Amino acid sequence: MPPKAAKSKEAAPERPILGRFSSHLKIGIVGLPNVGKSTLFNTLTKLSIPAENFPFCTIEPNEARINVPDERFDWLCHSFKPKSEVSAFLEIHDIAGLVKGAHQGQGLGNNFLSNISAVDGIFHVLRAFEDPDIIHVDDSVDPVRDLEVITEELRLKDVEFMERKLEDLEKSMKRSNDKQLKIEHECCQRVKGWLQDGKDVRLGDWKAADVEILNTFQLLTAKPVVYLVNMNEKDYQRKKNKFLPKIHAWVQEHGGEPILPFSCLLEKNLADMPEDEAAKYCEENKIQSAIPKIIKTGFAAINLIYFFTAGPDEVKCWQIRRQTKAPQAAGAIHTDFERGFICAEVMKFDDLKELGNESAVKAAGKYKQEGKTYIVQDADIIFFKFNFVLQVNWFIDKKIVERVDLHQFNSSGLLSSILMIHHLRLPTI
Repeated sequence: MPPKAAKSKEAAPERPILGRFSSHLKIGIVGLPNVGKSTLFNTLTKLSIPAENFPFCTIEPNEARINVPDERFDWLCHSFKPKSEVSAFLEIHDIAGLVKGAHQGQGLGNNFLSNISAVDGIFHVLRAFEDPDIIHVDDSVDPVRDLEVITEELRLKDVEFMERKLEDLEKSMKRSNDKQLKIEHECCQRVKGWLQDGKDVRLGDWKAADVEILNTFQLLTAKPVVYLVNMNEKDYQRKKNKFLPKIHAWVQEHGGEPILPFSCLLEKNLADMPEDEAAKYCEENKIQSAIPKIIKTGFAAINLIYFFTAGPDEVKCWQIRRQTKAPQAAGAIHTDFERGFICAEVMKFDDLKELGNESAVKAAGKYKQEGKTYIVQDADIIFFKFNFVLQVNWFIDKKIVERVDLHQFNSSGLLSSILMIHHLRLPTI
């Protein structure tokens, strides 16, 4: 039987998350033309994507998956020395530059805004360097002005969407007395008013019922943002830039989301060097690449986490959205596991690393059995228990075994061995 939850120890529920409830989420690189978007994308993915010195070089969004660096994953791989290593990944889209008037179609704006609509979060790249050889669409470098241009374009596009949505709802309300239409109409009016006041949707304090409605719209200003400040190598090295204080002040007034300074030119040069030369260069100049931090921050910003399974054949990260409960996390492995979920046996990575093996974790009383209401945490190591008949059917379906005689073994015998062979639990190190 699954364990009974101790109500007195339950944590207060988190605020509902804006955005799609999915483990397949992606982030888009957004900004004005010639701020370093495609060069950053090339560096992140080591793909040869055009990064020319003129606006609208990138027309269709380029896409790539990049591994999420994680010392915990590396430790598990070192401990198990598996035949297969499957890390978490971040899906990144390089989206062409926006300009003022994009919501009205300026500079191919409608296409680009629809590309932003298709992603779940935004890397907003800002130019904080001056270079007469690299043109700026407004003929001068002013990252705060650029911030206001982009955010205003996204907001105006959302206002346009809400106006159309309200019109459709009003037509539907004339034909139907459905109470849900009225609830949705009232929510849309509040959202439109919020946008017209110059505020982004993600910064609002929305109720759970509002979030449920908003998540069907995928509004541009509802998407989480990470601000990437592209400066020259000298400024990045000395950690000073004349534009940075103004950018920081603006961001603090508009939600206080993450700001990551980096140097696109430095990152490109490091990516082009052999690994040992890049490490030596960073050591000599007392700098380090910002790329790992950018990847991990972007992954967290779109509300993704992962849990581990590990064994001698495979160490794997299973990506899920934050606030995912144990049955749905089991479903990330196979849908039958969610349907037949009984309980989850959970170890914390830090406990395993500190104590050395599963037996020691159990002996210390830190190997927990959790039920259907358990919210999976980042880097949990989980063994799922689920309905026996569904387990057997899954193994037959996957041709792991041809046929099973249920009278010949039970869930603590041969089936347990099969589970361990196929890495749905963590064997003792």
